[in-house]
Amino acid sequence: MAINKFMILVLLPIIFISKPVVSISNFSLATPNCKDHCGNIPIPYPFSITENSISLDGQIHVLQYIAHDCYAPNGTSVSSNSSWIGLPYHFTVKSTANKFTIIGCDSYGFVSGTRLNRTYSTGCTASCNTKDDLLEGPCNGLGCCQTTIPKDIWHFQVDLYSFGNYTNVSDFNRCGYGFVVEESVFFSPENLTNLRDVKEFPMVVDWGIENKSCLEAQKNTSSYACKSSNSECSDPSNGVDYRCFCKKGYKGNPYLPHGCQDIDECKDPISTIAKGIVRTKKGVTSVLAPKGIVAMGEKMAMVAIVINHLNSNLL
Repeated sequence: MAINKFMILVLLPIIFISKPVVSISNFSLATPNCKDHCGNIPIPYPFSITENSISLDGQIHVLQYIAHDCYAPNGTSVSSNSSWIGLPYHFTVKSTANKFTIIGCDSYGFVSGTRLNRTYSTGCTASCNTKDDLLEGPCNGLGCCQTTIPKDIWHFQVDLYSFGNYTNVSDFNRCGYGFVVEESVFFSPENLTNLRDVKEFPMVVDWGIENKSCLEAQKNTSSYACKSSNSECSDPSNGVDYRCFCKKGYKGNPYLPHGCQDIDECKDPISTIAKGIVRTKKGVTSVLAPKGIVAMGEKMAMVAIVINHLNSNLL
């Protein structure tokens, strides 16, 4: 039985979701003398140039191989494989954004692996009697089965099996498929046949800086990764590595000394109206908007806030 292995190498162009997750056009995302964009794709430090879709919020999109199990009409095995992934240190599969998925009308499978240095395993069953049972949209149990996965996973393997070698449904389905996939992917009856030509599906992975809590990391200023004076760290709900982020009212890259810069909220009418504030370069000044301002239109509301601010001699 062949096994496909996938390893994240952030220095190589292996990722495929081209929509940028980070869009901070006015701030540098990289260290001096390093490119911070490849076309329209941002490249935030501590990552290097790649086609990867990376978020400074702690996520990265990767592709993971699909496991399959296929049979001839007489029930003879045609081809099959398991798939597995082993993530490097500081990476974990995001449990809230991915689902273990089985597709097929005579299939069951397991995802098993390692979390917190202990083993785990969970399974799913997908079956149906006719193609008419299948529905478009979210996985509903007919020809498709999904289940959640636990937190803190850095290694897993997907194995597929069949109840009757697809002999009872061979006129419309002869293969089963298994994978961990980003939850937003929808199921289609055509997946029973067209997945034969698909090798990989997107998956969301969390990344962190160091195997320490925020409190521990802050004790060593030389190795503490949150370099901007306007940054803070957080302990993630998935994994054990802390992350950095810009403080409220600042935007940019918290991993660079001057990466988090002040936001001029006067240039953002929507956020200014919603929060009832106007930001200056020295900080936030609260503004008491006239009674009933929430019911006014956006332009009138902005005018009222600015007039009120001017009358207070704060601008």
